Amino acid sequence: MLTYNDLKTGTVFVLDGEPYEVLSYEFLRMQQRKPVAKTKIRNLINGKIVERNFHQSESFEEAEIDKVPIKYLYNHRDEYWFCDKDNPAHRFSLSRESLGSQIDFVKPNSEVLSLKFGEKFIGIKPPIKVDLEVKETPPGERGDTATGGKKAAILETGAVVQVPLFINIGDVIRVNSESGEYVERAEKSK
Repeated sequence: MLTYNDLKTGTVFVLDGEPYEVLSYEFLRMQQRKPVAKTKIRNLINGKIVERNFHQSESFEEAEIDKVPIKYLYNHRDEYWFCDKDNPAHRFSLSRESLGSQIDFVKPNSEVLSLKFGEKFIGIKPPIKVDLEVKETPPGERGDTATGGKKAAILETGAVVQVPLFINIGDVIRVNSESGEYVERAEKSK
């Protein structure tokens, strides 16, 4: 069992029968009052973020989240289809709400880790850094490098990322799938 002191950032626990992840944690002790843990937590099933205070009398069960390798197949009308890595005939879908923005950086037919709570698939964990090709971006303007400017680029998955001015159509860039930010150019277009 977890106590309110164990609710550090990244901890996953069960509250009201659903798994939650702690996004931020702050220990507060005010005069003449009992100490509380002020947290911001995210429901791993529906993605909603709530702020909640926990008192020292509360305890929680640690959530058992299994990570299983699966293959992302395709999406159709905000339903994202996956299959077991070893058994392509076993297919299932997840909604956009449960996947969040990380699905924007996953190419079809690529392998990801699924997050499973009990027997239910609740989300995915793609690789932290992914290489994607730039499909559309305006040309960089010469002489505008002093400001370290950025421009929008549309990637092969449809995601839009801010990139430096020297990135061109056809370049392969490395993107952080957790933050959605440009990391570096992996390959220059030919």
